[in-house]
Amino acid sequence: MRTITKEMVSEALGAMLPNLAFDLPADIENGLCEAARREESPRASEVLRLLTENARVAHEDRVAICQDTGSVWVCLEAGPDVAIAGDALAGVNDAVAKAYIEGNLRKSIVKDALFDRANTGDNTPAFTEVKLVDEPGARLHVMLKGGGSDNASRVVMLTPGAGKQGIIDALLACVREKAANACPPLIIGVGIGATFDKVAGLAKHALMRPIDEPNPDPQAAALEEELLALVNGTGIGAGALGGATTALAVRVETAPCHIAALPLAINMGCSAMRRGTCEL
Repeated sequence: MRTITKEMVSEALGAMLPNLAFDLPADIENGLCEAARREESPRASEVLRLLTENARVAHEDRVAICQDTGSVWVCLEAGPDVAIAGDALAGVNDAVAKAYIEGNLRKSIVKDALFDRANTGDNTPAFTEVKLVDEPGARLHVMLKGGGSDNASRVVMLTPGAGKQGIIDALLACVREKAANACPPLIIGVGIGATFDKVAGLAKHALMRPIDEPNPDPQAAALEEELLALVNGTGIGAGALGGATTALAVRVETAPCHIAALPLAINMGCSAMRRGTCEL
């Protein structure tokens, strides 16, 4: 049985971070290009063109895709054939600080949300978790999450009677109220189920799934398509200037829940959806 050590995690994370800041994921870039080909609104077409041009410049000049280089979220996912050393995540903050200082990336983390909002100066701490799965091997999932898109996100504790229509209504209300502040076209992660504290995690993990990979469950995949059509039907569009593409994808993850509950989380992802996964 292999053991995942802090050195393995730190080395992988250090290699990933600059690329995540400078290179738009291929599925997102392809999605922007496809949206531009379909778009009929001149203003929205120009926004989409500028977003793809921005991605090109960031890649070639090795500069940040967006000035908000985000908080760093790290998820260590491990299967049954690996062991995780107790300090496996102990080097994450050092790797983040090194990457952000050497890469001249904006530092956006404050010491305490309420009592001490002084900047930590190196974008730490990162926000970490460990996820145990049945799939063999170990993977590191990393996301650089901008403040604007997270601020446009929400958790809603619906009652079971709200059903699918309640989910639709809550999502569209969130989109109409907040999408313009989240840099559309968006990728929207939707978590349904679990508990108050876990449903937001479902939504965040949903954002890790590429936009060209629908949910493997047919019912969830159909819901993703329905929600995407409704979101794009709002006409908010790229850059919130109108048009056919308010979102590139809606990604849904579901879980069991209490008989009295229907937890819903909506995690907005901006057009600079910077995330990646590597095998350890």
